[in-house]
Amino acid sequence: MKIIENTAEFYIEGETATAIGKFDGFHRGHQKLLGQLNRQREKGLKSVVFTFVPSPAAFFSREPIRELSTLEEKRRIFENAGVDYLIEYPFNQEIADMEPETYIREVLVSRIHAKCVVAGEDVSYGKHGAGNYQLLQKMASEYGYQVILIDKVMHRGKEVSSTYVREEVGRGNMELVAELLGAPYHVSGEIIHGKKLGRTIGMPTVNILPSQDKLLPPRGVYYSYAYLHSKAGDRLYDGKRLAAITNIGTKPTVDQRSVMGVETYLYDFDGDVYGENIDVCLLKRKRPEMRFDGVDALKAQMTADIAEGRSYHGLGIYC
Repeated sequence: MKIIENTAEFYIEGETATAIGKFDGFHRGHQKLLGQLNRQREKGLKSVVFTFVPSPAAFFSREPIRELSTLEEKRRIFENAGVDYLIEYPFNQEIADMEPETYIREVLVSRIHAKCVVAGEDVSYGKHGAGNYQLLQKMASEYGYQVILIDKVMHRGKEVSSTYVREEVGRGNMELVAELLGAPYHVSGEIIHGKKLGRTIGMPTVNILPSQDKLLPPRGVYYSYAYLHSKAGDRLYDGKRLAAITNIGTKPTVDQRSVMGVETYLYDFDGDVYGENIDVCLLKRKRPEMRFDGVDALKAQMTADIAEGRSYHGLGIYC
């Protein structure tokens, strides 16, 4: 996959099928859209995903916006999906002031060479977000492209959207989130050294500091599983799913700082993985984060959490 970033000056050779969207969370609606894009690719068109970086919402917001999918996660999703081009179009005031018709003519047609545009009915672009699906359809005959509308995906009578997913992540309802995404919500990062308290009490954990752009669920303990990825790509654990239990929060019993971290205990695993990468997939919230009266009380609760996690994962009693 070729990534076009930090520039509005580009040109794609050959005819393309182009999907437009924010793709935050890559939920089932996004997956339906990408499925249609892949069908156009099979017909001989190059597949293009077009998104703005930063998102218009982030550009106009006075506060940081945490997203379901970081930029790196989106890149990995589209790479794995076989997309030919990912356009991370720089969003600035000049682009914000661009008329919708100008966007269609100068970007979609002249630079991307779109012969097929795939979009949801809520697609927006151009000044004040005034460009919509109807305008794409209206100008299609003039510029010789086809428009394919992707209908909304519904779940339990409610439209699947990034907003819906964000709301449920905020509630810690990870089982419903997994249904909306088609996979568990995950947090990724490089494994770093923590205080190593878990190792001293016989419960070694791996720690990551997620990207500041990543939306995290409420603080607490979650049943989870993880994928470890060695940078050399030659470890036996690469790509294997490992049962786990995860704490998201600031560890108030042992750390007075307010830095949000993700700490994961991997069942029946004792490898040295500092510096490696990990994807932590959150399955179900077990309990909120708590402050304990000392390390002994913390250890007792961790022991109970880990035992219940073994039962949740169907691992049986540890011997």
